Amino acid sequence: MGPRRNQAAALVLAVLLVAGCGSTRVIRGPVAQRMPASRISAPKYGATATVHQGDTLYRIAVENGISPLDLAMWNSVPPPYTIHPGQRLRLYPSDRSVARSAVATAAPRVAATPPSPAGPVRAPTVVSTPLQQPAAPPPSPLTWTWPADGTISSRYVAGEPTRQGIDITGAEGQPVRAAADGVVVYSGSGLVGYGELVIVKHNDAWLSAYGHNRSRMVNEGQHVTAGQQIAQMGHTGAAHDLLHFEIRFNGKPVDPMAYLPAR
Repeated sequence: MGPRRNQAAALVLAVLLVAGCGSTRVIRGPVAQRMPASRISAPKYGATATVHQGDTLYRIAVENGISPLDLAMWNSVPPPYTIHPGQRLRLYPSDRSVARSAVATAAPRVAATPPSPAGPVRAPTVVSTPLQQPAAPPPSPLTWTWPADGTISSRYVAGEPTRQGIDITGAEGQPVRAAADGVVVYSGSGLVGYGELVIVKHNDAWLSAYGHNRSRMVNEGQHVTAGQQIAQMGHTGAAHDLLHFEIRFNGKPVDPMAYLPAR
């Protein structure tokens, strides 16, 4: 499994580690122990999981084919994502829309009009259902700036865990900049799929992530401003020099292109 297939679970693990990390120095120690990679989220509507002694949110999510961050959001489990024995977790979002099969079942049935002795057979009336429009991106109070110069080599795709942000291809060593004012809540290098990773918290709802850096230039707990250099571009955990950049709203990835200024 390539590095990009592990990105969804890796970013979640980074957020989980934030709460337990009391150090404010840049981490350059040995690589953390590998954990099972999360599979693509597959909500199990109506199903739940009961927490047993020794369980973690990460492991329950992985065992059920769900992104750990999705599981936390679906159950309103706040950082540091602590769960307790006996707690029951939904394996699906509480605000899910009607399932496609349910829509099909509820669709009006069209009955053919039987032949009339006095006239021709009438064609059945077909009722068309309007296509559902994609949800608009949530508005952001922040003024976002580009985190790096370069060419966009991969774009965000909704629902695809390997494409939860954009990849900006550039040259090794070029500046990686904070996309908005905030506080560094993670600066680490032991996460499979992201290489040298920095996460900045902008407010209670918005985060941004910067992966595959050659080196990190900020410490956890450090305040940064938009445009400030926080890392150097590299290819740790990637095939070539690039920056993997994500914006997350309430833990859920959103399309960065909806917030970055045109260029």
